[in-house]
Amino acid sequence: MRFLLNVIWVLFAGFGLFLEYLLAGGVAFIFIITIPAAIPCWRIAGFVLWPFGRAVVAKPNAGAGSTVMNVVWFFVAGLWLAIGHVVTAFIQAITIIGIPLAIANLKLIPITCFPFGKMVVSNREIAHYSSVYSRGL
Repeated sequence: MRFLLNVIWVLFAGFGLFLEYLLAGGVAFIFIITIPAAIPCWRIAGFVLWPFGRAVVAKPNAGAGSTVMNVVWFFVAGLWLAIGHVVTAFIQAITIIGIPLAIANLKLIPITCFPFGKMVVSNREIAHYSSVYSRGL
């Protein structure tokens, strides 16, 4: 089922959003302070291209640097990418078949706006990472 959802996603939203993230990563190289944002941007691009079967988990040991970069990222690219997700979700929600895709699209907005201090893992790895972080390792 995940494979089918991912194929539908790529056809109706994923590829366009993927290209937006690649462009945002390229723009991140223009300013010196945003060069570290390019790597998370391209990491999220892979997640946006094929989201079903994976999840985003927070890194509780992320420090102040992640917070600072999240603020910089939000104004450089996060806000604009989030607007792209909202517009795409609105277009998808017009059809009954697109409603689940629109909901998934809106669920991507938090990582779009604040990617630092988070990582993408497969659904099988979620239990491992939540137990590791709960022990403080």
